[in-house]
Amino acid sequence: MKTSTRTPQWRVVAASVCGTSHIKNKQLCQDAHHFLILPDNILVVSAADGAGSAILGKVGAMVATETAVETISTKEVTRRMLTNDAVVRSLLTEAMLAAKQAVEEEAVACNKQPQDLASTLIVVIATPEVVAVAQIGDGVAVAKDSIGNLIALTTPDNGEYMNETIFLVSPGAMEKVQVRLWRQPIVNVGVLTDGLQLLAMNMAVSAPHKPFFVPLFDFVASAEDKIVAKEQLVKFLRSERISQRTDDDLTLVIAALTD
Repeated sequence: MKTSTRTPQWRVVAASVCGTSHIKNKQLCQDAHHFLILPDNILVVSAADGAGSAILGKVGAMVATETAVETISTKEVTRRMLTNDAVVRSLLTEAMLAAKQAVEEEAVACNKQPQDLASTLIVVIATPEVVAVAQIGDGVAVAKDSIGNLIALTTPDNGEYMNETIFLVSPGAMEKVQVRLWRQPIVNVGVLTDGLQLLAMNMAVSAPHKPFFVPLFDFVASAEDKIVAKEQLVKFLRSERISQRTDDDLTLVIAALTD
């Protein structure tokens, strides 16, 4: 009898939905996300939250997330390359810089200032052996290892005051980028914007909340129909359970390695 030697592959479900406060004020969702599964089973994810004070925050978030992922996707990255810490850090830094430049160029094209397109940005590269993250601003990236431990890969940068953070186009932003490499076998990755922070994290100790993440990771692992799964995730994010606890825009990207 032949036994399967098939390598586990990434399955991803993701959504960005408008918060109840933005719906009430007839505003667009300011969040955005993007992801690609590259050859050699490399997952690249980005998520961004457009600044509430930025008139084109949604545009900035979209440009930043798409540019960051596309920049990495053009590098012909292999898992062998990702065994080198310097290469990983260089990829993440280049993605951040490219996203920043793209947002600044979009601002010029729109005859606006860069701060009019301000957003946060999280960029994740993940394989079964390593997950690496670069982050500017709030939100968080989380991983689950093969024995069920949850790891907060980043810490939300909420600034000095509540609801304050640093943005991709803020002065000196690149000097404040968080970069984290986690070299342990993993089975799940989650990325979320700040609208879900208080539900998903124990902020006092910067620890992921298991009752939030574990059911979602189980959900994506068993989600065979991508369209139906996304509809279910959107329904969850718009549910009363969520909307009673946050009125902000919400982005959630959840990934699982599946046979």
